[in-house]
This record gives sequence, C-alpha cells and structure tokens, in this order.
Amino acid sequence: MDKDTFTLNNQTYSNNNNILLGIINELNQIANSSHENLTIKRISDVIIKMNFIINENKKTRELIMNQFTLLQNQIQQLSKKIDFNNINNQQELKGIKNGYNYRYVGQVVNGLREGKGICYWEDGDRYEGDYRNDNKEGKGIYYANNGDRYEGDFRNDKKEGKGIEYYNNGDRYEGDWRNGKKEGKGIYYYHNGVRYEGDYRNDKREGKGIYYYNNGDREMGDYYNGKEIGKHVTLTRDGEVKINNY
Repeated sequence: MDKDTFTLNNQTYSNNNNILLGIINELNQIANSSHENLTIKRISDVIIKMNFIINENKKTRELIMNQFTLLQNQIQQLSKKIDFNNINNQQELKGIKNGYNYRYVGQVVNGLREGKGICYWEDGDRYEGDYRNDNKEGKGIYYANNGDRYEGDFRNDKKEGKGIEYYNNGDRYEGDWRNGKKEGKGIYYYHNGVRYEGDYRNDKREGKGIYYYNNGDREMGDYYNGKEIGKHVTLTRDGEVKINNY
C-alpha cells in the first residue's frame, strides 16, 4: 500500500486532511448507527486504522497526534452507546467463581450467565460483554483493578482470538491470544515509542521478530522464551549493517 493513501469505508484518502476526515466520518457513522451490538467492534476497527496511520504514515503522524484528544473524546462518547441497562431479560446474579465473589447484571438462561452482561468482582475487576454457558465468550472488555484493560475476543472464560491489551504503564499489545496468553502474531508498542512486531508463544517473544527503535534503527532476529538467540541483524537509519550473536 502506498503510504500516502489509506482506504476507509471503500474510499481512498490521499492527503493528510482527507485521512483525518475519513476517520472522523467513520466515528460519526458509528454515532448515528442504530446497530448498538456492533459499536464496540467498529470502534476497535477505527482504533486499529488510527494506529496504522500513526505508525506507518510519517506525513500524517503529527496531524493525527494533534487531533488525538478529540478522537479519544468521540470514542468515549460512542462507547456509552452500549447501554447494558436496556438489555432484554436482564437479571442480577451473585456468586463465587475461582475463589472470587462477583455480582452480574445481564442476560441469564437457566440460572447461568448467557448473552450480554456486566460482571463486577470484589477485587475491583469488571467485564462487559458476551457470555456463553456462564463463561466469558465472544466480544468483550475486561477492566483490571490495576488499570490494565483488554478489548477483544474471549473463549471459555479466557482471552482467545484477536485482542488489544492496554497496560497501565502506557504499553500496548495488539495481536493473537490463546488460552489467556499472547500467542501467535502480534505487535507490542512500548510507551517510549519502541515497538516489536513478530511471534509470541506462551506470553513471551518466541520465533521471528523485528524491533523498531526511535532512532530509525531496525533489529531483526530470533527469540526464545522472551530472549534473543542466534544472529541478530540491525539496519541503522544511515544504512549501516550491524550483526550481533546471542
């Protein structure tokens, strides 16, 4: 894809203003949509597009970042469209699972959490989203009491599929999850601007990966159990090639 173009809603925007306008139009369409069940997914899609532009299109980065506060406010307003108080057949349940007391407000079938709902745990954690057979399954948002937040897919009560984890230190991971852990392909954005793109296994870097540093350097190599192994090649912004063996 040409870095000066971006496709949004089947339209191609070829300059800075039009790219930003495309994102804002997308948000406005979500705001006016009557399909509330799709709102979280559509918001996530827009965030992904924003991140793509910020990280891949240098010409629009400054413009997008200057407008980021505006976009954040719009996203927060759109998130309020998911009104769990108006869920059909809403009930309240209280119970204990995995040693923690919880209070659940949402849809219930045969005494089990099933459908849309919110679950509050005694330690301050909160989940908003889909349930199946009393387990988190489908799309949802999990708010941890330490300030971390996960948005994405769940299966059998665990993170599984595609999802984004926002950490309380400003870091962010976007990619594949399995059995509650990072596994597969993913991108980890550090709060200092460095990012890693590559393979994960059992919540750690494992396989092929590339580090992109703030100074323009790129480091490519293999990882095992979260550590560098073998030969790593660094391409500097000046075109120099450096090789390190681990």
